[in-house]
Amino acid sequence: MTSLNGAVVLVTGANGGIGTHFVREALARGASKVYATARSPRDWNDERVVPLALDVTDPESIRAVVEAAPDVTVLINNAGASVSTPGILAHSDEEIRRNVETNFLGPLFLARAFAPVLSARGGNAAIIDIHSALSWLAVAGIYSATKAALWSATNSLRLELQPSGVQVVGVHVGYVDTAMAAHTTDPKLDPAVLVATVLDATEAGEYEVLADQTSVQVKAALSAPLEALYPQLAATR
Repeated sequence: MTSLNGAVVLVTGANGGIGTHFVREALARGASKVYATARSPRDWNDERVVPLALDVTDPESIRAVVEAAPDVTVLINNAGASVSTPGILAHSDEEIRRNVETNFLGPLFLARAFAPVLSARGGNAAIIDIHSALSWLAVAGIYSATKAALWSATNSLRLELQPSGVQVVGVHVGYVDTAMAAHTTDPKLDPAVLVATVLDATEAGEYEVLADQTSVQVKAALSAPLEALYPQLAATR
């Protein structure tokens, strides 16, 4: 388990709806410092928050952040890209590359870069990866594909880092009430509730968070025939 009390936290995508709550909630739980990273970092009016420029798709930017934040104990891979249309065949080359680089390669390369820093802590260190219920439900094209890839990479990281005492937490959630989900009227989880649930699980020593009923239901359906998850397939028989 990893305590947030006294932790040094780095949040990617800190300017967004979920990222902002991670910054605030980490501080509320006693974090001594939070590196709030974004492509265009903002002023937080709090001396405990250190804004850093980070483009998770840029290897040089990642290296610079690792050098600037050598005391990190908790890495939260929250930054993400979305898609404009659900069909993977409709995505442009640029959209596919942006999602792969932001949602998969970025978190993976950050975790790899910070792994020696976190492993050196000898425990009380963690990586938190924000997946999606769409990791298991391929209805969002390349977005789903990249989140599925991140889920798999998180599982690998968890096994590789466990001997050095680094806790790796994977988070699955459906719609969250942020700008990214503004297009839908479906039920949305309050980002404050999501963040509290994730940090509760981290401090309890858990490895996976199913943050809402959507995630619970989709994961349960994985053991059923494929038509249970994709009923449109049954209609073609």
